[in-house]
Amino acid sequence: MKYCFGVDIGGTTVKMGLFQEDGTLLDKWEIATCTENQGEAILPDIAASIKVKCENAKIATEDIKGIGVGVPAPVYENGIIKTTANLGWGYKEVKRELEEMTGCTVSVGNDANVAALGEMWKGGGQGYKNLVMVTLGTGVGGGIIIDEHIHNGVHGAGGEIGHLFVNGEETESCGCGKKGCLEQYASATGIVRLAKKKLSNCDTPTILHAESVTAKDVFDAVKAGDKVAKEIAKEFGYYLGSALTNIATVLDPDVFLIGGGVSKAGEILFDFIKGPYQERAFWAVKDVKFLLATLGNDAGIYGAAKLALE
Repeated sequence: MKYCFGVDIGGTTVKMGLFQEDGTLLDKWEIATCTENQGEAILPDIAASIKVKCENAKIATEDIKGIGVGVPAPVYENGIIKTTANLGWGYKEVKRELEEMTGCTVSVGNDANVAALGEMWKGGGQGYKNLVMVTLGTGVGGGIIIDEHIHNGVHGAGGEIGHLFVNGEETESCGCGKKGCLEQYASATGIVRLAKKKLSNCDTPTILHAESVTAKDVFDAVKAGDKVAKEIAKEFGYYLGSALTNIATVLDPDVFLIGGGVSKAGEILFDFIKGPYQERAFWAVKDVKFLLATLGNDAGIYGAAKLALE
């Protein structure tokens, strides 16, 4: 029996999974992400945790096919990253360092791309070889899978769809410093922004409250038939659906997978995305499927495990 480990490094916790090579998840656990002192303890902590797991499960190093790691940063050739937003790392040779600590082969990828790989392998994208995963959370992330492999891009930025330019009239800045990014309209934060703007100049009765509105509130209100909520959702869908037509025209995927916290609203999201998409899509890509991601927070460890097996 051969095994692999999937590791998903986040700013607060590191999610880890022990898998059989057929993708069966045997165990999963978390350890704290220690970001003090430029995150110098993160990789040693991961290596120590894997060692303990192997000892407890009586798994020899030679029976480990590899360790896959997802990191919240662009990943360059040879598993090198040059900066991270929330781990404290600057330039770091993640692959080399973790291989030296564990004696195992290590593969490293951007966390959003790795999550997309996980969904293709064992989640909502099973059966498809070409897909784009769109993660609607605090920001908008993405992962591109072409012929069952991650497309990282030359600078490790493949899939950063949250920073597609979608509005030339925007006056407020995105977190990246630019204006008019998709993330400003289609993330949970962006939906709240659209809602507050709408509610500040709205006389139509609504169950939404500008002071406390969340993205979940908006779609709950949509399900309840709230007219104002539907207008907010329509604007969200216009920006996201239009952006996805551009992606489809370039990549021609089998399917768009929608994940992240906003996706918990369910398939009602598609009621607002598909219209703008169909209206603007090139005829050859009009039949792209829209599906919900299914692995939730486990997508990262599944994808990292798959990465380790490639």
